[in-house]
Amino acid sequence: MSNYHIKHLEEYYQIYRKSVNDPELFWEEIAEEHFLWRKKWDKVLNWDFRKPEIKWFEGAKLNITENCLDRHLITRGNKTAILFEPNNPEEGALHITYNELYERVCKMANVLKNKGLKKGDRVCLYLPMIPELVVSMLACARIGVVHSVVFAGFSSSALATRINDSDCKLVVTTDGSFRGNKTIDLKGIVDVALKECPSVENVLVVKRIASKIKMHSGRDHWLQPLLDKASAVCEAEIMDAESPLFILYTSGSTGQPKGMLHTTAGYMIYAAYTFKNVFQYKENDIYWCSADIGWITGHSYIAYGPLANGATSVLFEGVPSYPDYGRFWEVVQKHKVTQFYTAPTAIRALAKEDLSYVEKYDLSSLKVLGTVGEPINEEAWHWYDDNVGKNKAPIVDTFFQTENGGIMLTPIPYVTPTKPTYATLPFIGIQPALMDENGNELKGNQVEGRLCIKFPWPSIARSIWGNHERYKNTYFSAFDNKYFTGDGALRDEVGYYRITGRVDDVIIVAGHNLGTAPIEDAINEHPAVAESAIVGYPHEIKGNALYGYITLKSAGEDRNHGNLRKEINQLIAERIGPIAKLEKIQFTEGLPKTRSGKIMRRILRKIAHNESDNLGDISTLLNPEVVARIIDNALIAV
Repeated sequence: MSNYHIKHLEEYYQIYRKSVNDPELFWEEIAEEHFLWRKKWDKVLNWDFRKPEIKWFEGAKLNITENCLDRHLITRGNKTAILFEPNNPEEGALHITYNELYERVCKMANVLKNKGLKKGDRVCLYLPMIPELVVSMLACARIGVVHSVVFAGFSSSALATRINDSDCKLVVTTDGSFRGNKTIDLKGIVDVALKECPSVENVLVVKRIASKIKMHSGRDHWLQPLLDKASAVCEAEIMDAESPLFILYTSGSTGQPKGMLHTTAGYMIYAAYTFKNVFQYKENDIYWCSADIGWITGHSYIAYGPLANGATSVLFEGVPSYPDYGRFWEVVQKHKVTQFYTAPTAIRALAKEDLSYVEKYDLSSLKVLGTVGEPINEEAWHWYDDNVGKNKAPIVDTFFQTENGGIMLTPIPYVTPTKPTYATLPFIGIQPALMDENGNELKGNQVEGRLCIKFPWPSIARSIWGNHERYKNTYFSAFDNKYFTGDGALRDEVGYYRITGRVDDVIIVAGHNLGTAPIEDAINEHPAVAESAIVGYPHEIKGNALYGYITLKSAGEDRNHGNLRKEINQLIAERIGPIAKLEKIQFTEGLPKTRSGKIMRRILRKIAHNESDNLGDISTLLNPEVVARIIDNALIAV
């Protein structure tokens, strides 16, 4: 069916119109023609944003793993499903075929069943980027167990909070993990966490780094001996369309994480359909998303989306700087990667290094480049386009959130003309609305407002685990009968969308609404600047003023900081206007970031407000040590 693989811009508009004029018919056709069902649905969609309640394909019966594994075995059984690229390149890549992945999943599912797990129970997966993580996710889904993946870098307290919130019965972890030239004691972190987690009955341990660890008798079990004894046959549990598939925690503005609940059928369909089109995936492509499976990007675009399409998906254990800053490009050359999907943070970090790290590798296999996690600034976009894609591989600048399940705004490569820093057009079925602060929809083009969605899409999270009222208040209370993303966006003269940042990052200065993203883009154009983050702070005349945290490309930048401050503000004045100039500038060694690369502006805002004694738990940050140094130097911000 043509509308499963969009080929040109006119076709995009035709399919988009159909998807918004008759969403139920559109998604029903996709569901019928491209997925395996045990029983068809009674009703395609039942929804009410005021409650809020969303149900897709009610009455249908299926198992997502039959769509990701079983149906591929006859035609793609010997095709590589997971291409594992380990932390140390000398270890050598591992190709896991669909046949092998199916057998591994069935064995793991039987191990879980032998430990007493049954449909509806929750399991926490605290694993690095190794094949056992994908296997464990699919094994849970095979038997109707709900998985909760926690990024294997979060602290013991963060891990305990997430285990307790969803009452996990079992944890799967490793003796440790590799990160560049270091190892991390994951089992030790789990042991500390479980002192506070009474619901956990068993811990399954993967041997990865062969370190000596403490095993608690009766609770802890090495996984491999259990797999060796397990049967390779495991019938798939038949699930309802709206059965819970996974819980994935995302940061809340209060510091209390939100366990976003995703269900089965709608999530599967949207993850698969977006993957196929956003990356223009063809049968023999080698696709690589460098994100961690601890984030929604990894769930949808390393595991479920690619496997539902019978794709080959690269699973990368390492970091972009090990053994050197050419690692990404070495992997692209080695495996002839065709689609590469990564974060702007990684692109900016690599752009700081010598171009020889890129130029020594053959990147001619690349057909599509992607970015995810935050808006990409123009300088990084052009570096990526020029040096990695060689101006031949279009960049898809994708926007979506944990709550969304799949990509919401994006170009479609070779279909949508791209524009640097713009996520361009809504994906099929997505009905965006820009709202003003009074709740009025802003019609037409060349407008800027709060980004909402007017109609449910199949992969929208159905609730926050155990707290539906919080789900309602967070996403559906700001604007009547609309889902509020929490982000601001602008729509340009041709209808392209650009995310301008979280709405709480829109700062009103002397009556002017200033989005932080354009200001940061301007600052980042300065040749000495690596990265920046802007927050507002109280000002007795303007109401709010702008405080800039700026990281320089060289920590020992041999310049007069006073002159540098003047140059940066002059650049802002030229690009945006004098009203956007920074009142205070603090030069930093780095900015506090989540593990997915997002700058934690909430922390920077509190420091600027002199509230640094009330930052909450910062242990889940990628680099918590920079926070203390920022606080120490805040007094000398000028």
